[in-house]
Amino acid sequence: MPPASSAPPPHPARAGGRSRASVSMGFVTGMLSGLARRGLDAAPLLSAAGVDIAEPASRIPVERYADLYNRITHALDDEGFGLFERKVAPGFFEFLCRSMIGAPTLGDALARAARFLRLALPDLALEVRREGLHARLEIRETRPLAPAAGDPGRVFAFEWLLRLVHGVACWFAGRGLALDAVAFPYPRPAHADDYALVYTAHSSFDADHLVARLQANLLDLPLRRDDAALERFLDGAPGRITMLYRRDREVVARVRDALRDALPDTLSAQEVAARLHLSVRTLARRLGEEGSSYRAIKDAIRRDIAIARLTKTRQPIGELATDLGYADPSAFYRAFVGWTGVSPEQYRNRR
Repeated sequence: MPPASSAPPPHPARAGGRSRASVSMGFVTGMLSGLARRGLDAAPLLSAAGVDIAEPASRIPVERYADLYNRITHALDDEGFGLFERKVAPGFFEFLCRSMIGAPTLGDALARAARFLRLALPDLALEVRREGLHARLEIRETRPLAPAAGDPGRVFAFEWLLRLVHGVACWFAGRGLALDAVAFPYPRPAHADDYALVYTAHSSFDADHLVARLQANLLDLPLRRDDAALERFLDGAPGRITMLYRRDREVVARVRDALRDALPDTLSAQEVAARLHLSVRTLARRLGEEGSSYRAIKDAIRRDIAIARLTKTRQPIGELATDLGYADPSAFYRAFVGWTGVSPEQYRNRR
């Protein structure tokens, strides 16, 4: 299969996109930095993708953002957007994925990705560390990417690589992987409010280097994708997947709202599909296109509510289990240990 950037993608108006998700213009500004450094005019690419940057406060549909992403890398013949000391050759994203496939666990796959990046992207170093119940994805500069910490190109370089690594990890695991917190190595950018959708609501700034924290047990997940699935995944990538695991995906958001509104009752997939006027099969397909599933959404809602209440309230754990729709508290205990690696009491005591 040729690299994803070997030909410009179709205009989104012809691609039949239907998501209402949008992207802050701040993500676009950084993506254009490499063109400016090379003295190239971005106007033809912006026009082809249907993106108008005249109003900095405006937002663009996520499909147009993905289209512009692929057009820029194609025009530059550089999947690193012209932001690094040497060109990131076309095929970088494909072979990042291929370096990970076949690993026994997600942690092993990310370790392979880190080794691949040392060869293909020496300006930034990825490291994966376990610290008890938590894990850290760390991204460091091996040389200064820009003289100013808040340079839009430097900001975008960190945003881009974290989104790429996290998105690919989610895809290989077949589920969204919650980032508990991320510390970014630059001042808070104007578009930081979008970080709650793209990364996590627990984002901080002015760190020494980028540190993304997640539950360590997620690294033990098996990879659920094979070569045939990867071939399909690479069609339109990497631009197509750059915002795949956002929290405002259209069908994911509607399913999440339906499940949350029904608590403490638990809706079946059939009941959710009926509320959304979809067949169960169509619902599953649409969720799959957005990188999720009914079960993953249901578990994520329960996990988020459980963690919030254990952290911020003294609600009895049995009562919390009932509120989340668990008829048997022991089922809640098993689920919570699966999410965090510890019991609800242990989690509350540590907080």
